[in-house]
Amino acid sequence: MSDVDTTRSRISDPHATHLIVLTGMSGGGKTVALRALEDLQFYCVDNLPTELLPQLVSAASRGSGKRRLIAVGVDVRNRGDDFQRMPAVLSELAEAGVQVHLVFLDCRDDVLIKRYSETRRRHPLAVRGVSLADAIAAERRLLRPLMAIAEQVIDSSDLNVHQLRRLVATGYAEATEGLTLMFQSFAFRRGLPLDSDFVYDARCLPNPHWQPALRPLSGKDAAVRDFLDADPLVAEYFADTARWLDTWLPRFEQDDRSYVTISIGCTGGRHRSVYLVEKLAAHYRASRDGVLTFHRELE
Repeated sequence: MSDVDTTRSRISDPHATHLIVLTGMSGGGKTVALRALEDLQFYCVDNLPTELLPQLVSAASRGSGKRRLIAVGVDVRNRGDDFQRMPAVLSELAEAGVQVHLVFLDCRDDVLIKRYSETRRRHPLAVRGVSLADAIAAERRLLRPLMAIAEQVIDSSDLNVHQLRRLVATGYAEATEGLTLMFQSFAFRRGLPLDSDFVYDARCLPNPHWQPALRPLSGKDAAVRDFLDADPLVAEYFADTARWLDTWLPRFEQDDRSYVTISIGCTGGRHRSVYLVEKLAAHYRASRDGVLTFHRELE
């Protein structure tokens, strides 16, 4: 399963030390998930031996630069006995007061084979004489004990890297200090994003779509930005939106909200909404952590 709402509920104490252990199938998206947590200011380490987990938590959570949000990637590159020792080590950390979250990134075999074929990377277990399919089957056997005790299993088979990143980021934002902002663009013709807290309509702004040279581009491209930057109406729209958010976001923080999604739509979801999302995200990154972006029609 990969339900955002059920993931949110697992952060029972946002002020405790949290250790998220990411494991799962090679090619399932563990690296993407780790980077999403890094965006949320987690201290991230990849491929750490199980026996070093307690030392990492101890070292990261003490001293003037202490970190209470830690994420570790564990996969079949670790020594074979790591998977057998993992449950006991995680149990000891939980008994010591650490909020432990074991997340398993799964994926269908046919999708894994396709991903490896497209990237031409070698599977860690695909040594000489072992086919990719056999390597995947062997990995499943090795990881089965961890999958059985995982707090959450995320099936990334039908997710692209941006969707997976967004899923993980929204799920664990409650562990971070302050309010995490997600700015997302969308096309009204494809319907409203159901997870929106606020929706802004940018269809009243000049549309780059009607400029033949700009039509194939997006709001991330310099030519589109220059076109929209030059229009006073766009500047006024941005200023009014930022002013409203500046006024009301602190009220949500006072109400202990940990996550707010601001959706901006236009007709096609490629130009005006993308431009405004990127501009607003840059505006807020100058003064706070935990600012994320997602472009539904570009991903």
